[in-house]
Amino acid sequence: MRLVRGPVVRRRRRQRLREALHRGARLTPTDGASRTAVVVVNWNRADLTTRAARAVLDDGAADQVIVVDNGSSDDSVAVLRRELPEATVLVRDTNGGFAAGANTGIRHADADVVVLLNNDAEPAPGFVAALRDHLGAAPAAVAAVTGRIVLAGRWSRLQAGAPAPAGRALRDHAGHLWVPDADGEVRLNSTGVRVDRDGNGMDRDWFGAADQAADRDVFGFSGGASALRKAALDDVGLLDESLFMYYEDTELAWRLRRRGWRVEYAADAVVEHDHSASSGVQSDLFVFRNARNRLVVALWHAPWPTVLRAAVRTTARGLVGLRSGRTRREARLVLAALADVTAHLPAHLARRLRETRVASVPRSAVDPDA
Repeated sequence: MRLVRGPVVRRRRRQRLREALHRGARLTPTDGASRTAVVVVNWNRADLTTRAARAVLDDGAADQVIVVDNGSSDDSVAVLRRELPEATVLVRDTNGGFAAGANTGIRHADADVVVLLNNDAEPAPGFVAALRDHLGAAPAAVAAVTGRIVLAGRWSRLQAGAPAPAGRALRDHAGHLWVPDADGEVRLNSTGVRVDRDGNGMDRDWFGAADQAADRDVFGFSGGASALRKAALDDVGLLDESLFMYYEDTELAWRLRRRGWRVEYAADAVVEHDHSASSGVQSDLFVFRNARNRLVVALWHAPWPTVLRAAVRTTARGLVGLRSGRTRREARLVLAALADVTAHLPAHLARRLRETRVASVPRSAVDPDA
């Protein structure tokens, strides 16, 4: 059943939030608020997970904090239980990827609203309350609220023609390189997720100014800092565990959209994200899964022209990359991803047909580039 809040209840809750923030008080769950659970997934990084979960616990706005250890091979479980006695620590025997870990937490949650928080993200005070209250005040058709994710540290853009540094560097949507710089600027990681005409899922406002405004309506939510209405998950299902990692939030957004649900952005729900601290932005896992899952999600949900462009782009990227020694490893991973999708093409086409049968909104009516 979808939750509907009356205007009086909404106003009272927003007023309580404003008053608490004005006093600098610790936010605590209230009888008038939706019951809220926060899920954090850990894999061999108890230090990051403890920091993220501790910030939520100290803020006091969550009714339940669930930490899922995703088959860690180190002493994570012992550390998490010692450092987070107020949290519920669930232990999986194997690492099933982010989707499986998050789903374990969601299934255990006794809540109307489930907040997903990356373990390498540190929430600002009021983060959970801002997501919860935004979702509570939103129309019943809003399935998820995505937060404002700010990149950790400060960044400077390299000038055109400058050599790429040996250390860490990230590239924005326009192709410009950015490097950590103590004298640089704070930049955005995400204000939600959109999908371009080639099927690429991407963070909206990636490397934008930290204080820039963004539209409330957005195609998808970021699985690293968002709140999901449990009623919406009951309608369309949980994250797809076959994706293992990457694009699982984009895929779920497609299912939500095609069932008539919406996603909104809450600028006042802020986290600082140490981008890819857990897996690495150029790790073999990232390159293979990112290329594979982009194609898979397009096959399941996107119009055929988008599927075709995604396939052509992936093939070209792999073949061109083989000619360069510098990118040969990445090219082989991309081609391996393409081969994997091709080998399982009948199953993917069957999934596309199933998604069409259960959808209430045609693909042509969904704008993933919003």
